[in-house]
Amino acid sequence: MKRVFFDNASTTPIDPEVMQVMIECMQQHYGNPSSIHKEGRTARTVVEQARRTVARLLNVSIGEIFFTSGGTESSNMALKGAVRDLGVRRIISSPLEHHCVLHSLDRLAGTNEVEVVNLPLTSTGLPDIKELEKLLAAGGPKTMVSLMHSNNELGLMIDIHEVALLCQAHGALFHSDTVQTMGYFPFDLEETPISFLTAAAHKFYGPKGVGFIYINGDNPIDPIMDGGSQERNMRAGTENIHGIIGLAKAMEMAYAELEIRKAKTKAVRDHFLRELLAVMPEIEINGDPENGHYKVLSLSFPPSPKADLLLLNLDMAGISVSGGSACSSGAETVSHVLATLMPDSLRKTIRFSFSHHNTVEEADFVIQKLQEILEPVASR
Repeated sequence: MKRVFFDNASTTPIDPEVMQVMIECMQQHYGNPSSIHKEGRTARTVVEQARRTVARLLNVSIGEIFFTSGGTESSNMALKGAVRDLGVRRIISSPLEHHCVLHSLDRLAGTNEVEVVNLPLTSTGLPDIKELEKLLAAGGPKTMVSLMHSNNELGLMIDIHEVALLCQAHGALFHSDTVQTMGYFPFDLEETPISFLTAAAHKFYGPKGVGFIYINGDNPIDPIMDGGSQERNMRAGTENIHGIIGLAKAMEMAYAELEIRKAKTKAVRDHFLRELLAVMPEIEINGDPENGHYKVLSLSFPPSPKADLLLLNLDMAGISVSGGSACSSGAETVSHVLATLMPDSLRKTIRFSFSHHNTVEEADFVIQKLQEILEPVASR
């Protein structure tokens, strides 16, 4: 049975062209980039070519891009490094951030080195930027703002340029988790002054286990892992060469095909929502799809025994979706995002997330299965 994968916010399949580049890299560039012989120098060259690709796409210096294992490591590096090395004593964030940010902030707050302030949320769930401006204008200790560009569960998006300029105007550092938006929206970090930006390749059709952090040259921090001089002394350990090459190829393809991919993805999402609401009007939309990420659609279904088993039954029908974030060790629990925004709701929330590989036919198939699963027994 062919499966329908509507869980592209959790991960994406590796693009065949990316996979081919990675296979060729493993076959041809097996040297250690730290070695001085030919194989080592060749490996170093391809890593630096990948770095140049990423830097060019973000309009930054190559010396500001550092390859990591992914978004979690990168965000840990930014937050903990800013407190340890840059004198940050207050971090303003939101309760809906990814756990890699929330748990890092919990650990930092537990050391009494930094005050963590969570912004109130608007009616749609976005952090209140007016309140952020008030906090920054009031002064206080050296501050970092950490807000994700797009929420991974609801697709809600901040105006990253607005927040960056606000932080710059008040002398605050700005870190943004762009794991969900890298490869989907353009970035020009020469125009948008961000201190730290983090991303992961597997969200834009690259391999898992590799990502990067952008560290603005005005905010140097020390490494969080010691043991070698790799990544300009910022990350010890032999480089994941084929992963880095795959990341750069996937990112290059994503931006070369940005508008085509966006149009295809949005067309399937919009068709799915329109046709689903036509046959199941009791469904409610979470968040603000029209102003959010075009690949994410969070829907809530009325409470019922069948709705409680909806994830499992969709999986058995060959459909992959999620109930929220994919970072909870595979357990189906109410996410911190839903618990914060809808603490007393008995409705069942499902996140459908789309890609340019999905089709209208797949959307219609999912709608059919939803009707079959949720249709009352008495009406059959």
